[in-house]
This record gives sequence, structure tokens and C-alpha cells, in this order.
Amino acid sequence: MELIEFDDFLKVDIRVGRILSAEPLKGARIPAYKLRLDFGDLGVKQSSARIAAVYAAEELPGRLVTAVVNFAPRRIAGFLSEVLVLGLDSEAGVVLLTPEREVTLGQRVY
Repeated sequence: MELIEFDDFLKVDIRVGRILSAEPLKGARIPAYKLRLDFGDLGVKQSSARIAAVYAAEELPGRLVTAVVNFAPRRIAGFLSEVLVLGLDSEAGVVLLTPEREVTLGQRVY
């Protein structure tokens, strides 16, 4: 494992957002959703997330999530993903990394 300095960690801007909507991402090689997320003062962003094996689309709106908001956008199956929603790999699939309590949307993770 390579060690990094704290300043290196601070370059990755991780924020809390709330899922507004989720719908299947047609054309994705691995089942995924198109998510619309509210990051408070940072605005509404969209993301592709490979979480369809674990979550039904209708259970996602309203959930808090963490996401990297300063990666360059990527086009996935024709969809522009602006942020990277964070999750953990499990036997069932990717599980969202979420705050345990309500927090301010757009709050930075340290």
C-alpha cells in the first residue's frame, strides 16, 4: 500500500447528496441506474451507478449518498456521468456508502 499525504486526500472532493430519481441505464454492459442527485449549493448532478443488483430503482429516491464531485465527467452508455457515487463491493453487488444520519446536502466528507 502506497502512503499519501493528507493534502493528497484533500484533492478528492467527497460530498453528501440526496438521490432525487433513479432509472435504468439502457445500453450499460453491467446493469446500472441513471441517478439525479441534489448536492445543495453545488446543485443537481447526475451519475451512473452499478447498484441495480442490490437496489430497486423505486427504493433509491430520498437516500443520502456520498460521491466524488471533482472527477472529470465520463460518458457511459451514452449518458454523461458527472459524479462518482461511492459504494462497497459485496457478494450481492455494490452497496452504497451512506451517512448514518441526516446531514446538510453538499457537506464535504473528511
